[in-house]
Amino acid sequence: MEVVVTESAPLTVERNGINVIAESERKGVPRHLFWPWCAANISVLGLSYGSFLLGFGVSFWQATIAGVVGCVLSFLLVGFVSLAGKRGSAPTMVLSRAAFGVRGNALPAAVSYLLLVGWEIVLVALATLATATVLGRFGLAAGAGTKVVAFVIVAAVIVLSGILGYDAIMRLQKWLTIALAVLTVGYIVLAAPDIRWSNVAAHHAGGVSAVIGAVVFSAAGFGLSWTNSGSDYSRYLPRSSSGRGVVGWTAFGAAVAPVVLVVFGVLLAASDDKLNKAIGLDPIGALTQVLPTWFLVPFVVVAVGGLVGGAVLDIYSSGLTLLTLGLRVKRWQAAGLDGVIMIVGTVYVVFFATSFIGPFQGFLITLGVPITAWCGVFLADLALRRRPYADADLFRAGGRYGAANPVALTAMVAASVIGFGLVVNTYSGAFAWQGYLLEPLGLGPKLGGTWTYANLGVIVAFVVAFAVHGLGNRVRVHREEAAEVEQVPVA
Repeated sequence: MEVVVTESAPLTVERNGINVIAESERKGVPRHLFWPWCAANISVLGLSYGSFLLGFGVSFWQATIAGVVGCVLSFLLVGFVSLAGKRGSAPTMVLSRAAFGVRGNALPAAVSYLLLVGWEIVLVALATLATATVLGRFGLAAGAGTKVVAFVIVAAVIVLSGILGYDAIMRLQKWLTIALAVLTVGYIVLAAPDIRWSNVAAHHAGGVSAVIGAVVFSAAGFGLSWTNSGSDYSRYLPRSSSGRGVVGWTAFGAAVAPVVLVVFGVLLAASDDKLNKAIGLDPIGALTQVLPTWFLVPFVVVAVGGLVGGAVLDIYSSGLTLLTLGLRVKRWQAAGLDGVIMIVGTVYVVFFATSFIGPFQGFLITLGVPITAWCGVFLADLALRRRPYADADLFRAGGRYGAANPVALTAMVAASVIGFGLVVNTYSGAFAWQGYLLEPLGLGPKLGGTWTYANLGVIVAFVVAFAVHGLGNRVRVHREEAAEVEQVPVA
Protein backbone atom coordinates (compact mmCIF):
# COMPACT_ATOMS: atom_id res chain seq x y z
CA MET A 1 0.00 0.00 0.00
CA GLU A 2 1.35 3.45 -0.88
CA VAL A 3 1.73 6.40 1.45
CA VAL A 4 -1.31 8.66 1.60
CA VAL A 5 -0.97 12.44 1.60
CA THR A 6 -3.70 14.82 2.65
CA GLU A 7 -3.57 17.39 -0.11
CA SER A 8 -3.17 17.50 -3.86
CA ALA A 9 -3.49 20.10 -6.57
CA PRO A 10 -4.31 19.96 -10.28
CA LEU A 11 -0.73 20.54 -11.39
CA THR A 12 1.08 18.32 -8.90
CA VAL A 13 1.62 14.59 -9.11
CA GLU A 14 -1.00 12.60 -7.20
CA ARG A 15 0.67 10.37 -4.64
CA ASN A 16 -2.32 8.23 -3.77
CA GLY A 17 -2.04 4.83 -5.34
CA ILE A 18 -4.22 1.81 -4.65
CA ASN A 19 -4.65 2.71 -0.99
CA VAL A 20 -8.06 3.46 0.52
CA ILE A 21 -8.58 7.23 0.35
CA ALA A 22 -8.36 8.88 3.78
CA GLU A 23 -11.48 10.55 5.19
CA SER A 24 -9.77 13.94 5.06
CA GLU A 25 -9.26 13.63 1.29
CA ARG A 26 -12.77 12.56 0.31
CA LYS A 27 -14.47 15.44 -1.38
CA GLY A 28 -17.00 16.52 -3.96
CA VAL A 29 -20.54 15.46 -4.79
CA PRO A 30 -21.90 12.80 -7.21
CA ARG A 31 -22.67 15.32 -9.98
CA HIS A 32 -18.93 15.96 -10.34
CA LEU A 33 -18.72 12.50 -11.91
CA PHE A 34 -20.53 13.88 -14.94
CA TRP A 35 -17.38 15.64 -16.21
CA PRO A 36 -14.83 12.81 -16.45
CA TRP A 37 -17.33 10.37 -17.90
CA CYS A 38 -18.79 12.77 -20.43
CA ALA A 39 -15.37 13.90 -21.67
CA ALA A 40 -14.25 10.29 -22.01
CA ASN A 41 -17.23 9.39 -24.19
CA ILE A 42 -18.01 12.50 -26.22
CA SER A 43 -15.54 11.37 -28.87
CA VAL A 44 -16.68 11.55 -32.49
CA LEU A 45 -15.76 7.87 -32.62
CA GLY A 46 -19.38 7.50 -31.54
CA LEU A 47 -20.36 8.67 -35.02
CA SER A 48 -18.40 5.82 -36.55
CA TYR A 49 -20.39 3.34 -34.51
CA GLY A 50 -23.28 4.16 -36.81
CA SER A 51 -21.33 2.49 -39.61
CA PHE A 52 -20.23 -0.41 -37.41
CA LEU A 53 -23.85 -1.11 -36.39
CA LEU A 54 -25.14 -1.01 -39.95
CA GLY A 55 -22.52 -3.65 -40.73
CA PHE A 56 -24.74 -6.15 -38.92
CA GLY A 57 -27.21 -5.90 -41.79
CA VAL A 58 -29.91 -3.96 -39.97
CA SER A 59 -32.15 -1.02 -40.85
CA PHE A 60 -31.77 2.55 -39.62
CA TRP A 61 -34.31 2.08 -36.85
CA GLN A 62 -32.86 -1.22 -35.75
CA ALA A 63 -29.33 0.20 -35.68
CA THR A 64 -30.52 3.25 -33.75
CA ILE A 65 -32.42 1.25 -31.15
CA ALA A 66 -29.56 -1.24 -30.79
CA GLY A 67 -27.01 1.55 -30.36
CA VAL A 68 -29.04 3.42 -27.77
CA VAL A 69 -30.06 0.35 -25.76
CA GLY A 70 -26.54 -1.10 -25.72
CA CYS A 71 -25.05 2.24 -24.75
CA VAL A 72 -27.48 3.08 -21.93
CA LEU A 73 -27.64 -0.38 -20.35
CA SER A 74 -23.87 -0.84 -20.41
CA PHE A 75 -23.20 2.54 -18.82
CA LEU A 76 -25.70 1.72 -16.09
CA LEU A 77 -23.39 -1.18 -15.22
CA VAL A 78 -20.53 1.33 -14.94
CA GLY A 79 -22.71 3.36 -12.59
CA PHE A 80 -23.33 0.36 -10.34
CA VAL A 81 -19.60 -0.46 -10.27
CA SER A 82 -18.96 3.18 -9.32
CA LEU A 83 -21.19 2.66 -6.29
CA ALA A 84 -18.55 0.31 -4.90
CA GLY A 85 -15.98 3.10 -5.13
CA LYS A 86 -18.13 5.36 -2.98
CA ARG A 87 -18.54 2.58 -0.44
CA GLY A 88 -14.94 1.43 -0.37
CA SER A 89 -12.91 4.51 -1.43
CA ALA A 90 -10.45 2.31 -3.34
CA PRO A 91 -9.81 1.53 -7.03
CA THR A 92 -12.08 -0.93 -8.82
CA MET A 93 -9.57 -3.75 -9.04
CA VAL A 94 -8.69 -3.45 -5.35
CA LEU A 95 -12.36 -3.71 -4.36
CA SER A 96 -12.59 -6.72 -6.68
CA ARG A 97 -10.39 -8.57 -4.16
CA ALA A 98 -13.40 -8.83 -1.84
CA ALA A 99 -15.03 -11.14 -4.39
CA PHE A 100 -12.02 -13.03 -5.80
CA GLY A 101 -9.62 -13.01 -2.86
CA VAL A 102 -6.46 -10.93 -2.60
CA ARG A 103 -4.37 -13.23 -4.78
CA GLY A 104 -7.14 -14.78 -6.84
CA ASN A 105 -7.98 -11.29 -8.04
CA ALA A 106 -4.86 -11.41 -10.22
CA LEU A 107 -6.91 -13.13 -12.96
CA PRO A 108 -9.52 -10.38 -13.48
CA ALA A 109 -6.88 -7.70 -12.88
CA ALA A 110 -4.76 -9.09 -15.72
CA VAL A 111 -7.77 -9.13 -18.08
CA SER A 112 -8.63 -5.59 -17.02
CA TYR A 113 -5.11 -4.41 -17.67
CA LEU A 114 -5.06 -5.84 -21.19
CA LEU A 115 -8.40 -4.21 -21.96
CA LEU A 116 -7.34 -0.79 -20.67
CA VAL A 117 -4.01 -0.79 -22.49
CA GLY A 118 -5.74 -2.03 -25.63
CA TRP A 119 -8.15 0.88 -25.54
CA GLU A 120 -5.28 3.32 -24.97
CA ILE A 121 -3.64 2.03 -28.16
CA VAL A 122 -6.91 2.20 -30.12
CA LEU A 123 -7.67 5.78 -29.06
CA VAL A 124 -4.16 7.14 -29.63
CA ALA A 125 -3.95 5.41 -33.02
CA LEU A 126 -7.27 6.93 -34.07
CA ALA A 127 -6.18 10.39 -32.94
CA THR A 128 -2.96 10.06 -34.93
CA LEU A 129 -4.71 8.84 -38.08
CA ALA A 130 -7.37 11.55 -37.84
CA THR A 131 -4.80 14.34 -37.48
CA ALA A 132 -2.79 13.06 -40.44
CA THR A 133 -5.95 12.85 -42.58
CA VAL A 134 -6.97 16.43 -41.79
CA LEU A 135 -3.47 17.74 -42.51
CA GLY A 136 -3.68 15.93 -45.83
CA ARG A 137 -6.86 17.86 -46.61
CA PHE A 138 -4.82 21.05 -46.16
CA GLY A 139 -2.38 19.86 -48.79
CA LEU A 140 0.29 18.82 -46.34
CA ALA A 141 1.96 15.44 -46.72
CA ALA A 142 -0.08 12.85 -44.83
CA GLY A 143 2.82 10.41 -44.71
CA ALA A 144 4.85 8.88 -41.94
CA GLY A 145 6.42 12.18 -40.84
CA THR A 146 3.04 13.83 -40.29
CA LYS A 147 1.78 10.83 -38.37
CA VAL A 148 4.86 10.85 -36.15
CA VAL A 149 4.37 14.51 -35.20
CA ALA A 150 0.66 13.97 -34.47
CA PHE A 151 1.43 10.83 -32.49
CA VAL A 152 4.09 12.49 -30.31
CA ILE A 153 1.79 15.40 -29.37
CA VAL A 154 -1.20 13.21 -28.55
CA ALA A 155 0.83 10.66 -26.60
CA ALA A 156 2.58 13.38 -24.58
CA VAL A 157 -0.71 14.91 -23.39
CA ILE A 158 -2.12 11.53 -22.39
CA VAL A 159 0.96 10.28 -20.56
CA LEU A 160 1.42 13.61 -18.72
CA SER A 161 -2.20 13.60 -17.56
CA GLY A 162 -1.90 10.01 -16.37
CA ILE A 163 1.22 10.85 -14.40
CA LEU A 164 -0.32 13.95 -12.76
CA GLY A 165 -3.33 11.95 -11.63
CA TYR A 166 -6.83 12.46 -10.30
CA ASP A 167 -7.11 16.22 -9.70
CA ALA A 168 -5.49 17.13 -13.00
CA ILE A 169 -7.71 14.67 -14.85
CA MET A 170 -10.91 15.96 -13.23
CA ARG A 171 -10.07 19.53 -14.21
CA LEU A 172 -8.97 18.59 -17.74
CA GLN A 173 -12.12 16.54 -18.32
CA LYS A 174 -14.42 19.37 -17.27
CA TRP A 175 -12.98 21.79 -19.81
CA LEU A 176 -12.79 19.11 -22.48
CA THR A 177 -16.48 18.35 -22.00
CA ILE A 178 -17.53 21.97 -22.45
CA ALA A 179 -15.30 22.61 -25.47
CA LEU A 180 -16.08 19.34 -27.19
CA ALA A 181 -19.82 19.69 -26.68
CA VAL A 182 -19.83 23.03 -28.51
CA LEU A 183 -17.66 21.80 -31.38
CA THR A 184 -19.59 18.53 -31.71
CA VAL A 185 -22.83 20.47 -32.15
CA GLY A 186 -21.04 22.46 -34.86
CA TYR A 187 -20.09 19.26 -36.67
CA ILE A 188 -23.65 17.97 -36.55
CA VAL A 189 -25.03 21.24 -37.95
CA LEU A 190 -22.54 21.26 -40.83
CA ALA A 191 -22.91 17.57 -41.66
CA ALA A 192 -26.71 17.44 -41.44
CA PRO A 193 -27.27 18.53 -45.09
CA ASP A 194 -25.47 15.35 -46.24
CA ILE A 195 -28.19 13.12 -44.84
CA ARG A 196 -30.18 11.47 -47.64
CA TRP A 197 -33.43 10.16 -46.24
CA SER A 198 -34.16 8.03 -49.28
CA ASN A 199 -30.86 6.19 -48.83
CA VAL A 200 -31.49 5.83 -45.09
CA ALA A 201 -34.89 4.26 -45.71
CA ALA A 202 -33.43 1.88 -48.29
CA HIS A 203 -31.60 -0.17 -45.65
CA HIS A 204 -33.58 -3.34 -45.07
CA ALA A 205 -34.36 -4.72 -41.64
CA GLY A 206 -32.31 -7.60 -40.28
CA GLY A 207 -33.35 -10.57 -38.17
CA VAL A 208 -33.47 -10.87 -34.40
CA SER A 209 -29.94 -12.27 -34.22
CA ALA A 210 -28.55 -9.30 -36.16
CA VAL A 211 -30.21 -6.83 -33.79
CA ILE A 212 -28.91 -8.72 -30.75
CA GLY A 213 -25.42 -8.68 -32.24
CA ALA A 214 -25.64 -4.92 -32.78
CA VAL A 215 -26.84 -4.36 -29.20
CA VAL A 216 -23.99 -6.42 -27.78
CA PHE A 217 -21.41 -4.72 -29.99
CA SER A 218 -22.66 -1.31 -28.85
CA ALA A 219 -22.52 -2.39 -25.21
CA ALA A 220 -19.02 -3.84 -25.60
CA GLY A 221 -17.74 -0.72 -27.35
CA PHE A 222 -19.24 1.68 -24.83
CA GLY A 223 -20.04 0.81 -21.21
CA LEU A 224 -18.72 -2.74 -20.86
CA SER A 225 -15.25 -1.51 -21.71
CA TRP A 226 -15.44 0.94 -18.80
CA THR A 227 -16.89 -1.29 -16.06
CA ASN A 228 -13.44 -2.19 -14.75
CA SER A 229 -12.72 1.53 -14.14
CA GLY A 230 -15.96 2.68 -12.50
CA SER A 231 -14.75 2.97 -8.91
CA ASP A 232 -11.47 4.67 -9.83
CA TYR A 233 -13.25 8.05 -10.10
CA SER A 234 -15.90 7.70 -7.39
CA ARG A 235 -13.44 6.62 -4.68
CA TYR A 236 -12.71 10.23 -3.68
CA LEU A 237 -16.37 10.93 -2.85
CA PRO A 238 -17.43 10.94 0.83
CA ARG A 239 -18.98 7.63 1.85
CA SER A 240 -22.11 9.55 2.84
CA SER A 241 -22.71 10.55 -0.80
CA SER A 242 -25.99 9.50 -2.40
CA GLY A 243 -25.70 6.04 -3.97
CA ARG A 244 -28.41 6.89 -6.49
CA GLY A 245 -26.53 10.07 -7.34
CA VAL A 246 -23.32 8.13 -8.01
CA VAL A 247 -25.04 5.65 -10.31
CA GLY A 248 -27.18 8.28 -12.03
CA TRP A 249 -24.53 10.91 -12.72
CA THR A 250 -22.00 8.30 -13.90
CA ALA A 251 -24.46 6.69 -16.31
CA PHE A 252 -25.91 9.99 -17.54
CA GLY A 253 -22.53 11.65 -18.03
CA ALA A 254 -21.16 8.66 -19.92
CA ALA A 255 -24.20 7.94 -22.10
CA VAL A 256 -25.63 11.34 -23.06
CA ALA A 257 -23.09 12.17 -25.78
CA PRO A 258 -22.75 8.66 -27.32
CA VAL A 259 -26.54 8.36 -27.68
CA VAL A 260 -26.68 11.53 -29.79
CA LEU A 261 -23.55 10.66 -31.75
CA VAL A 262 -24.62 7.10 -32.54
CA VAL A 263 -28.01 8.18 -33.88
CA PHE A 264 -26.47 10.86 -36.09
CA GLY A 265 -23.69 8.46 -37.13
CA VAL A 266 -26.23 5.91 -38.32
CA LEU A 267 -27.90 8.61 -40.41
CA LEU A 268 -24.61 9.66 -42.02
CA ALA A 269 -23.40 6.12 -42.76
CA ALA A 270 -26.78 5.04 -44.12
CA SER A 271 -26.84 8.08 -46.43
CA ASP A 272 -23.53 7.41 -48.21
CA ASP A 273 -22.11 3.96 -48.99
CA LYS A 274 -18.71 5.47 -49.88
CA LEU A 275 -18.46 7.16 -46.48
CA ASN A 276 -19.66 3.98 -44.81
CA LYS A 277 -16.81 1.95 -46.34
CA ALA A 278 -14.20 4.65 -45.66
CA ILE A 279 -15.00 4.58 -41.93
CA GLY A 280 -13.77 0.98 -41.78
CA LEU A 281 -10.25 2.11 -42.75
CA ASP A 282 -10.07 5.44 -40.88
CA PRO A 283 -13.05 5.78 -38.51
CA ILE A 284 -12.33 9.39 -37.56
CA GLY A 285 -10.56 10.83 -40.59
CA ALA A 286 -13.28 9.57 -42.94
CA LEU A 287 -15.78 11.84 -41.21
CA THR A 288 -14.03 14.90 -42.68
CA GLN A 289 -15.50 14.07 -46.10
CA VAL A 290 -18.71 15.90 -45.21
CA LEU A 291 -17.01 19.03 -43.83
CA PRO A 292 -16.01 22.34 -45.42
CA THR A 293 -12.28 23.09 -45.28
CA TRP A 294 -12.67 25.96 -42.82
CA PHE A 295 -14.05 23.60 -40.13
CA LEU A 296 -11.20 21.09 -40.35
CA VAL A 297 -9.17 22.68 -37.57
CA PRO A 298 -12.12 22.68 -35.14
CA PHE A 299 -12.77 19.10 -36.21
CA VAL A 300 -9.22 18.10 -35.28
CA VAL A 301 -9.80 19.65 -31.86
CA VAL A 302 -13.05 17.79 -31.26
CA ALA A 303 -11.76 14.50 -32.71
CA VAL A 304 -8.43 14.44 -30.93
CA GLY A 305 -9.82 15.99 -27.75
CA GLY A 306 -12.52 13.37 -27.43
CA LEU A 307 -10.07 10.52 -27.97
CA VAL A 308 -7.64 12.05 -25.48
CA GLY A 309 -10.45 12.33 -22.93
CA GLY A 310 -11.01 8.58 -23.12
CA ALA A 311 -7.34 7.63 -23.21
CA VAL A 312 -6.58 9.76 -20.14
CA LEU A 313 -9.03 7.76 -18.02
CA ASP A 314 -7.64 4.54 -19.46
CA ILE A 315 -4.02 5.29 -18.64
CA TYR A 316 -4.91 6.38 -15.11
CA SER A 317 -6.92 3.21 -14.47
CA SER A 318 -4.36 0.94 -16.13
CA GLY A 319 -1.67 2.35 -13.85
CA LEU A 320 -3.80 1.56 -10.79
CA THR A 321 -4.49 -1.93 -12.12
CA LEU A 322 -0.78 -2.55 -12.64
CA LEU A 323 -0.19 -1.69 -8.98
CA THR A 324 -3.01 -4.04 -8.00
CA LEU A 325 -1.17 -6.81 -9.84
CA GLY A 326 1.74 -6.31 -7.47
CA LEU A 327 4.17 -4.03 -9.30
CA ARG A 328 6.06 -2.20 -6.56
CA VAL A 329 6.46 1.28 -8.01
CA LYS A 330 4.79 4.66 -7.51
CA ARG A 331 1.46 5.26 -9.22
CA TRP A 332 2.93 7.86 -11.57
CA GLN A 333 5.71 5.45 -12.53
CA ALA A 334 3.12 2.80 -13.39
CA ALA A 335 1.32 5.35 -15.57
CA GLY A 336 4.60 6.14 -17.30
CA LEU A 337 5.25 2.45 -17.97
CA ASP A 338 1.77 2.12 -19.46
CA GLY A 339 2.60 5.07 -21.66
CA VAL A 340 5.59 3.20 -23.10
CA ILE A 341 3.44 0.14 -23.84
CA MET A 342 0.80 2.39 -25.40
CA ILE A 343 3.41 3.99 -27.65
CA VAL A 344 4.73 0.64 -28.89
CA GLY A 345 1.25 -0.66 -29.62
CA THR A 346 0.20 2.53 -31.39
CA VAL A 347 3.25 2.43 -33.63
CA TYR A 348 2.17 -1.00 -34.85
CA VAL A 349 -1.45 -0.01 -35.49
CA VAL A 350 -0.59 3.28 -37.24
CA PHE A 351 2.41 2.24 -39.31
CA PHE A 352 2.02 -1.50 -39.92
CA ALA A 353 -1.62 -2.63 -39.60
CA THR A 354 -3.56 -2.70 -42.88
CA SER A 355 -7.05 -2.32 -41.39
CA PHE A 356 -8.70 -0.87 -38.30
CA ILE A 357 -12.17 -2.37 -38.02
CA GLY A 358 -11.00 -6.00 -38.17
CA PRO A 359 -8.51 -5.80 -35.28
CA PHE A 360 -10.90 -3.53 -33.36
CA GLN A 361 -13.81 -5.97 -33.51
CA GLY A 362 -11.51 -8.87 -32.66
CA PHE A 363 -10.18 -6.96 -29.67
CA LEU A 364 -13.67 -6.09 -28.37
CA ILE A 365 -15.01 -9.62 -28.77
CA THR A 366 -12.02 -11.44 -27.29
CA LEU A 367 -11.68 -9.34 -24.13
CA GLY A 368 -15.36 -8.41 -23.95
CA VAL A 369 -16.33 -11.91 -22.81
CA PRO A 370 -14.08 -12.27 -19.72
CA ILE A 371 -14.50 -8.65 -18.59
CA THR A 372 -18.26 -9.08 -18.78
CA ALA A 373 -17.95 -12.28 -16.74
CA TRP A 374 -15.88 -10.35 -14.18
CA CYS A 375 -18.55 -7.63 -14.09
CA GLY A 376 -21.21 -10.26 -13.36
CA VAL A 377 -19.20 -11.57 -10.40
CA PHE A 378 -18.36 -8.07 -9.11
CA LEU A 379 -21.95 -6.79 -9.21
CA ALA A 380 -23.33 -9.98 -7.68
CA ASP A 381 -20.83 -9.60 -4.85
CA LEU A 382 -21.74 -5.93 -4.42
CA ALA A 383 -25.44 -6.84 -4.25
CA LEU A 384 -24.77 -9.41 -1.52
CA ARG A 385 -22.92 -7.00 0.76
CA ARG A 386 -24.72 -4.89 3.34
CA ARG A 387 -21.70 -3.61 5.26
CA PRO A 388 -18.69 -1.53 4.24
CA TYR A 389 -15.56 -3.18 2.88
CA ALA A 390 -12.93 -4.06 5.48
CA ASP A 391 -10.13 -1.73 4.34
CA ALA A 392 -7.10 -3.53 5.74
CA ASP A 393 -8.28 -6.95 4.58
CA LEU A 394 -8.26 -5.80 0.96
CA PHE A 395 -4.46 -5.80 1.16
CA ARG A 396 -3.63 -9.01 3.05
CA ALA A 397 -4.29 -12.57 1.94
CA GLY A 398 -4.78 -13.65 5.56
CA GLY A 399 -7.76 -11.34 6.05
CA ARG A 400 -11.47 -12.08 5.80
CA TYR A 401 -11.46 -12.05 1.98
CA GLY A 402 -8.82 -14.76 1.89
CA ALA A 403 -6.16 -15.55 -0.68
CA ALA A 404 -8.57 -16.81 -3.32
CA ASN A 405 -12.30 -17.43 -3.65
CA PRO A 406 -12.81 -20.62 -5.70
CA VAL A 407 -16.48 -19.89 -6.36
CA ALA A 408 -15.78 -16.46 -7.85
CA LEU A 409 -12.89 -17.74 -9.94
CA THR A 410 -14.93 -20.70 -11.15
CA ALA A 411 -17.81 -18.38 -12.02
CA MET A 412 -15.59 -16.13 -14.12
CA VAL A 413 -13.72 -18.95 -15.86
CA ALA A 414 -16.83 -21.04 -16.54
CA ALA A 415 -18.77 -18.03 -17.80
CA SER A 416 -15.86 -17.10 -20.08
CA VAL A 417 -15.56 -20.65 -21.47
CA ILE A 418 -19.27 -20.70 -22.28
CA GLY A 419 -19.12 -17.14 -23.59
CA PHE A 420 -16.23 -17.83 -25.96
CA GLY A 421 -18.19 -20.75 -27.33
CA LEU A 422 -21.01 -18.41 -28.35
CA VAL A 423 -19.04 -15.63 -30.08
CA VAL A 424 -17.22 -15.75 -33.40
CA ASN A 425 -14.05 -13.81 -34.13
CA THR A 426 -13.29 -13.84 -37.85
CA TYR A 427 -10.39 -11.36 -37.71
CA SER A 428 -7.51 -13.75 -37.08
CA GLY A 429 -6.89 -17.46 -37.34
CA ALA A 430 -5.50 -17.31 -33.81
CA PHE A 431 -9.06 -16.90 -32.54
CA ALA A 432 -10.77 -19.28 -34.94
CA TRP A 433 -11.45 -21.64 -32.04
CA GLN A 434 -14.16 -19.33 -30.69
CA GLY A 435 -17.78 -20.16 -31.41
CA TYR A 436 -17.38 -23.87 -30.62
CA LEU A 437 -20.80 -24.10 -28.91
CA LEU A 438 -22.95 -22.67 -31.70
CA GLU A 439 -23.36 -25.88 -33.69
CA PRO A 440 -23.71 -28.26 -30.68
CA LEU A 441 -26.50 -26.02 -29.35
CA GLY A 442 -28.30 -25.90 -32.69
CA LEU A 443 -27.34 -22.27 -33.38
CA GLY A 444 -24.97 -23.03 -36.27
CA PRO A 445 -23.43 -23.16 -38.69
CA LYS A 446 -20.56 -21.39 -36.98
CA LEU A 447 -19.63 -19.29 -40.04
CA GLY A 448 -22.30 -17.65 -42.13
CA GLY A 449 -25.09 -18.81 -39.85
CA THR A 450 -28.01 -16.91 -38.40
CA TRP A 451 -26.34 -16.52 -34.98
CA THR A 452 -22.73 -16.16 -36.13
CA TYR A 453 -22.49 -12.44 -35.34
CA ALA A 454 -25.06 -12.22 -32.54
CA ASN A 455 -22.27 -12.28 -29.89
CA LEU A 456 -24.56 -14.16 -27.52
CA GLY A 457 -21.54 -15.15 -25.46
CA VAL A 458 -21.19 -11.67 -23.98
CA ILE A 459 -24.73 -11.73 -22.58
CA VAL A 460 -24.48 -15.33 -21.41
CA ALA A 461 -21.13 -14.68 -19.69
CA PHE A 462 -22.65 -11.92 -17.54
CA VAL A 463 -25.75 -13.92 -16.60
CA VAL A 464 -23.83 -17.11 -15.75
CA ALA A 465 -21.18 -15.29 -13.69
CA PHE A 466 -23.76 -13.23 -11.80
CA ALA A 467 -25.90 -16.28 -11.00
CA VAL A 468 -23.05 -18.61 -9.99
CA HIS A 469 -21.38 -16.08 -7.71
CA GLY A 470 -24.65 -14.75 -6.30
CA LEU A 471 -25.93 -18.20 -5.37
CA GLY A 472 -22.60 -19.73 -4.44
CA ASN A 473 -21.26 -17.00 -2.15
CA ARG A 474 -24.24 -16.02 -0.03
CA VAL A 475 -22.97 -17.94 2.99
CA ARG A 476 -19.40 -16.76 2.52
CA VAL A 477 -20.37 -13.06 2.38
CA HIS A 478 -22.71 -13.44 5.37
CA ARG A 479 -19.85 -15.01 7.34
CA GLU A 480 -17.47 -12.21 6.38
CA GLU A 481 -19.91 -9.52 7.41
CA ALA A 482 -20.73 -11.22 10.70
CA ALA A 483 -17.32 -10.07 11.94
CA GLU A 484 -17.15 -6.76 13.75
CA VAL A 485 -16.37 -3.97 11.30
CA GLU A 486 -15.67 -0.60 12.85
CA GLN A 487 -16.47 1.60 9.86
CA VAL A 488 -19.08 4.10 8.79
CA PRO A 489 -22.29 2.28 7.68
CA VAL A 490 -23.07 2.18 3.97
CA ALA A 491 -25.20 5.18 2.92
